Amino acid sequence: MKIAIIGAGKWGQALYHAYSQNNDVVISSRNSKDIENFVPMSEALSYEYLVMAIPAQFVRGWMEENFVDHGQNILVAAKGIETSTGAFLNEVYGAFVSADRLAFISGPSFAAEVQQSLPTALKISSTNPKLAQTYADALPNFIKGYVDDDVIGAEISGSYKNVIAIAGGVCDGLGLGNNARAALISRGLVEMSRFGEFFGARNETFLSLGGAGDLFLTASSTLSRNYRVGLGIAKGKSMDEILEELGEVAEGVPTAKAIYKIAKEKELYLPIAQEVYAMIEEGKDPLESVKDLLS
Repeated sequence: MKIAIIGAGKWGQALYHAYSQNNDVVISSRNSKDIENFVPMSEALSYEYLVMAIPAQFVRGWMEENFVDHGQNILVAAKGIETSTGAFLNEVYGAFVSADRLAFISGPSFAAEVQQSLPTALKISSTNPKLAQTYADALPNFIKGYVDDDVIGAEISGSYKNVIAIAGGVCDGLGLGNNARAALISRGLVEMSRFGEFFGARNETFLSLGGAGDLFLTASSTLSRNYRVGLGIAKGKSMDEILEELGEVAEGVPTAKAIYKIAKEKELYLPIAQEVYAMIEEGKDPLESVKDLLS
C-alpha cells in the first residue's frame, strides 16, 4: 500500500515506523522535520490512504485550511472530543469525507513501544468493513490488528480513557495506594460505558482493546502523558506549568472539558470526569475531589 502519515508527533512517527515495515509510506506535518521520507503536504495528500495523527482540537481548522478531497481514505489516529462543539471526530471528519472512507484506530499502544517494534494489539473501527480490514492487513507482524464497526464506541473509549488516566495520575501522586487506583480504574470503565451507551455504543466495545485495554495502560504508567498531568495536579502545580513541562498535547485535558459540557447538557452522571474537570478548570484541591468521590 501507499500510505501517507499526516502529523509527525510521537504517535505519528510511531505509526510511520509501523506502517513502513511492509508498505510504501511517507510522512508530513505542518513544520518540516528531519525524518526519512518526509514530504511536502501537497504530496502526502495525493496518496490514496492517509493516517491522520493530528491532535483532536486542531482537526477542523487543519481540514478547512489544508485538505483537498481526491477521494482519499482516512485512518484517524487522534483521540478526543472537540471542546468548542462537543463533536466526536467522526462528525468532524464527516464534514469533509463520507463515513465509508473513514476508519479509527484504538487500543493500548504507547508510541515509544511501537517505535521499538514491541508486541502490540490494536483495533480498527469503520462502518466500511473492507476499509478497516485493509488498514489492519497493512500493519506489521509485531502488531495484531482487530476490526469492528462500532465507530462511536471506539471514539468514546479512546477519548474517555485519557480523562480517567488523569485521575489515575492524581490517585498515585497523592499516594492513595493500589486499592484506590484499582477502584478508580474499574469505576472509570463503568462511567465511560455509561457515557457510550447514551450515544449508542456497544457495551462490549468498552471491554475490548480500545476500552479496558487502553484504560488499564494509560491510567497507571508514567509513559502516559495524561497520567503525568494527574501527577502534576497532585503535586499542586498549575495547569500552565504542567502542560509547559509536558511539552506535548495531553488530549485528556480538553476532552475533560468537552465531557463536562456534554454531561451538563444531557444530564449524565459522570462523577470522575466531573471531578477531573473541577481540578483542571477550577483548580479544585485534589484531596477534596477524592473526598467528594468517596461520599
